[in-house]
Amino acid sequence: MPTDDPTRPATTGTGTGTGAAVLLASNRGPVSYAFGAHGELTAKRGGGGLVSGLSAIGPEVDAVWVCAALSDADREAARRSGGELDPADTGGRRVHMLGIDPRTQHEAYNDIANSVLWFAHHMLWQTPLEPAFGPEFRARWASFESYNRAFAEALAAQAAEGAAVLVQDYHLVLVPGMLRALRPDLRIAHFSHTPWAPLDYYRLLPDDVAEQVLRGILGADHAGFLTRRWADAFTACADALVGGTGRTEVAVHGLGADADFLRGRAHQADVDERIAALRSEIGGEGRRTIVRVDRTELSKNIVRGLYAYRRLLTDRPDWRGRVVHLAFAYPSRQDLEVYRAYTAEVERVAQDINDEFGTADWTPVLLKVDDDFPRSLAAYRLADVALVNPIRDGMNLVAKEVPVVSDAGVALVLSREAGAYEELGADAVVVNPYDVSATAEALHTALTQDPESRTAHTKRLAETATALPPGRWFMEQLEALGGA
Repeated sequence: MPTDDPTRPATTGTGTGTGAAVLLASNRGPVSYAFGAHGELTAKRGGGGLVSGLSAIGPEVDAVWVCAALSDADREAARRSGGELDPADTGGRRVHMLGIDPRTQHEAYNDIANSVLWFAHHMLWQTPLEPAFGPEFRARWASFESYNRAFAEALAAQAAEGAAVLVQDYHLVLVPGMLRALRPDLRIAHFSHTPWAPLDYYRLLPDDVAEQVLRGILGADHAGFLTRRWADAFTACADALVGGTGRTEVAVHGLGADADFLRGRAHQADVDERIAALRSEIGGEGRRTIVRVDRTELSKNIVRGLYAYRRLLTDRPDWRGRVVHLAFAYPSRQDLEVYRAYTAEVERVAQDINDEFGTADWTPVLLKVDDDFPRSLAAYRLADVALVNPIRDGMNLVAKEVPVVSDAGVALVLSREAGAYEELGADAVVVNPYDVSATAEALHTALTQDPESRTAHTKRLAETATALPPGRWFMEQLEALGGA
């Protein structure tokens, strides 16, 4: 995309020409740190689509990942290293970690990104009471601006002339516009991993903030979204509030599952051990399994999923003793009261179901709240039915991952409000996530799907789910900027 837009500031680039050719910016980086017993730092490498995506860039390309220090140990690692992390900790990648003031980081991340922007795009507010934007919000918004500015300045300082910069997600929506002002020579992309709110809901944000967010993303040459629905919603907001998308290309890149990694990892010894343990807990010869694997995130709709399972056992008593719901609900954002309350409600409803229906040899709900990736993969392999019923979700990779590693085929019960519905809906049992009774009936339909149909659906789901794996997804965005 051209960078000579007369509406963009014609400031002088601050790069030296010797910086990185490709830069990735995200709130969370590929490594996190913890303090040992004697104050030493230990590094834990992360996973996920971004890590896989950056790995797709060959060693001949000079690339750097700019991320934030999210804990005291991270900040200490950034302080000791001057921000340039030891390649031994990062798998050989160049990673620059920003040691931003903890209060600024907390207000930007928890009070704005996760409590305002996330709520807007997932349509989570109880509007009779919230939101209420007053002076406290304005102070926290100033922290969000400072947080984004720290990223923009770091990217500007580290980028070579004409470098490609890929900015990720809602935490950094202001970065493209800020970076454009500092370095008009750069090729900039922004990618949104969340849904985008419809215009009427987006306008719940203060008018100036709604415009500022749009103009922040429109500082990029390329704005990417997971589905056409989210891209169209963004375009509608831009058309209504800032007069259009200008010279920013709006495109769709539907992140897929990493089939090679998942299939290899799902057959390692620790996963086999978890399968044996789960089978023991499930008990009963021939019992069927309904599996969900989620963070206890408000948008994931875990409580209504449990209500639907209870309705299934109530309305169709022949399933009692014959099916077990493996509900893996890993705590998320527990520093926010609303998330702690939601996690407690998940636990309460699961216990109520077990108290009402459980017998000496059958526990209807096996709820696990401790994060255990090998156990999640074990559940994927065992699932007869996968329940994915979010209120709203940018994509939902669980819906794509389960069919890829399923041992005997799986029936997918999928919310029409998940981004994955756009790609997977034709081979799923589709539900309205608010309709508990219909979801219960969908679970029955999925449990009774004949083996031949289930096998055929699983095959098509897996093929669709892996069409754009993380490495290819990342390179597609890079190529949209004209390559590295």
